[in-house]
Amino acid sequence: MAMDLGSKSQQLLSKIATNDKHGENSPYFDGWKAYDRNPFHPTNNPQGVIQMGLAENQLSFDLIEEWIKNNPKASICTPEGVHQFRNIANFQDYHGLQEFRNAMAKFMSKVRGDKVRFDPDRILMSGGATGANELIMFCLADPGDAFMIPTPFYPGFVRDLCWRTGVQLIPVHCDSSNNFKITRKALEVAYKKAKEDNIKVKGLIITNPSNPLGTTLDKDTLKSLVSFINDKNIHLVCDEIYAATVFNSPNYVSVAEVMQEVEHCKRDLIHIVYSLSKDMGFPGFRVGIVYSFNDEVVSCGRKMSSFGLVSSQTQHMLASMLSDERFVTKFLSENSRRLAKRHEKFAKGLEEVNITRFPSNAGLFCWMNLKSLLKEPTFEDELKLWHVIIHEVKLNVSPGSSFNCSEPGWFRVCFANMDDDTVDIALNRIRAFVGKETKKHVGIKRWQPNLRLSFSSRRLDESVLSPHSPIPTSPLVGAT
Repeated sequence: MAMDLGSKSQQLLSKIATNDKHGENSPYFDGWKAYDRNPFHPTNNPQGVIQMGLAENQLSFDLIEEWIKNNPKASICTPEGVHQFRNIANFQDYHGLQEFRNAMAKFMSKVRGDKVRFDPDRILMSGGATGANELIMFCLADPGDAFMIPTPFYPGFVRDLCWRTGVQLIPVHCDSSNNFKITRKALEVAYKKAKEDNIKVKGLIITNPSNPLGTTLDKDTLKSLVSFINDKNIHLVCDEIYAATVFNSPNYVSVAEVMQEVEHCKRDLIHIVYSLSKDMGFPGFRVGIVYSFNDEVVSCGRKMSSFGLVSSQTQHMLASMLSDERFVTKFLSENSRRLAKRHEKFAKGLEEVNITRFPSNAGLFCWMNLKSLLKEPTFEDELKLWHVIIHEVKLNVSPGSSFNCSEPGWFRVCFANMDDDTVDIALNRIRAFVGKETKKHVGIKRWQPNLRLSFSSRRLDESVLSPHSPIPTSPLVGAT
């Protein structure tokens, strides 16, 4: 009877609101729920699950806090800055504050080595990278159209790009045999297959630096991608939200730099998605940016930005912070140094127990290879191992299958969202687990009974809240 009532209730809602294209039916999101059920705390819950599925940068908050203390005028909520309260509270221009767009353009250039200039009038705002991704899809594609995307890719793209737009994603399969390189051959195969299936391909979306690989694309690869979309006359959307997380060579190369070197480049086909969620550690500020070289997209996107404009109070403060060149220079340098130090610490911890990882120079995570712990080289066994890691080792890491990886045994593990002590505890848990498994020399057992997570269903308690899951009493979806 309850199910019948639920079914009737759902019929009163829209198909967009109730379809299953949100992508929540994924081990990536299930891992979040497992953490939320039993979160680690060093004193209150030392046996809880450590959150290593969150790509968040908490390593340089002290620098931000110091700047805020030294610049009280930047806030309209202080005696020093309250004189700006009325102007900022009443601001309604969907172009955004001019001083914020100016500062943002300068910051984007600084992050990219000052090798390219960004025009403040081409900056479009939205609610985080999630909103920015959806905005650009609404501008470029109709329901049923498709965007190609190299694997492995961020699981949230299914939600961000497809859920409300009706856009499809076509995987371009890349593998470890050539270091997951995006080749022209793989692009052509995916494009040809889509055409044979009568799917209209509107573009290609890439992440640079990559999530989950933690690598930057070299200039030759970027030129190849630009050449491909020029030849096919389709769009190229470059997600560059990890641009300032590069902590080792090679240096970062943006598509904005490369397109200047490509002969007869069709600039109006190229668009950049950016945010401050990863580079500055501000996911809660919901600062998402679309930068388009297409005048019509800028015009259309500006109209659409009214549905998710960044708070004028946030714009006001960040305009001051990002205009402080001395602070920005110090922050980018120190943040890169701290990321390198944390990455080295975590990588060495894995090496001590012979766990290999994909060589990376950017990002807030490692792409960890646990193939040696699989009983069989299958995705089913990958998920079995993942269940053990969550329920016995008490670490929320993300299995490669949730990133559409074509090979079982890879896991993304985040290292920048916790303090050093928690990293040490996580590494100790990994050492103990791998040591136990190595001694057993047999397949993993003990995980089959009493599992609460389902491989392919949403059986976990839906009332648990996470930044990735809907609030039961609200239709809103949380942060990326």
